[in-house]
Amino acid sequence: MENSYDVRKGDPGHPHRHDFYTVLLVEKASGQHFIDFNEYPLDQQQVFFVAPDQVHHVIEASEPKGYVILFSTDFLVKNNIPVQFIDQLNLFHDFGQAPPLKLSEEELHQLKFYCEEMLSLSESDFGFKAEAIGSLLKLFLIRCNNVCSLNETIRPENDHAQAILLEFKQLINQKHKEWHASSDYAKALNISPDYLNRIVKSKTDKTTKEHIQSRIIVAAKRLLHFTDLSSKEIGFELGFSEAANFSAFFKKCVGMSPSTFRERA
Repeated sequence: MENSYDVRKGDPGHPHRHDFYTVLLVEKASGQHFIDFNEYPLDQQQVFFVAPDQVHHVIEASEPKGYVILFSTDFLVKNNIPVQFIDQLNLFHDFGQAPPLKLSEEELHQLKFYCEEMLSLSESDFGFKAEAIGSLLKLFLIRCNNVCSLNETIRPENDHAQAILLEFKQLINQKHKEWHASSDYAKALNISPDYLNRIVKSKTDKTTKEHIQSRIIVAAKRLLHFTDLSSKEIGFELGFSEAANFSAFFKKCVGMSPSTFRERA
């Protein structure tokens, strides 16, 4: 992180998105990290996880200390790490809240060790170094998963519910422009809307409706920020038959109109 800060001369740049995964291991920093337009303070002993296509923006108040790990889906495949492994970890969130994982001194020390090893390998002529880095990356993510409070309640007997939650989230990413009702997702999963809502609520403390609305709002914010499409065009793109319905929905969820959000973004 120090090298990146020096290269940029402290310039935070602009909100942006990538088609690869980003992990920030923050040893010490001050400032803000915006992920999908949600603000999180930069502090110490943190790990941030940013999924492909998420909008993020790091604004440091001073030179930070830590590590940045970037990896693609292709890298996972080439190193025999199933993409499903990333989904099952519950570390990367494609939409909604993405708060950092807080670490103890011991946990930070172990994750720093993995980062130093990956950095050393990347700069070496070590044989099979990509495979070695892949193994260290997997260990890094598993270690993070084991300290993630979101997973404390996940036990073997809840595997079925966890699988349903994962399928539900995948469906939202694929169908949020077409399906706005919980019943659409429940039907696709061959379960009742009430049962789906109970599972989602128990696992995430959010209802199915809140997840669906959150995904639509994130898509709307990305389009407002990165395109010149009008609010009417964005509404149609996201499955709203009337522009007024989209504007009312956006204002209810965000607290401001689409045009005001675009001006402030």
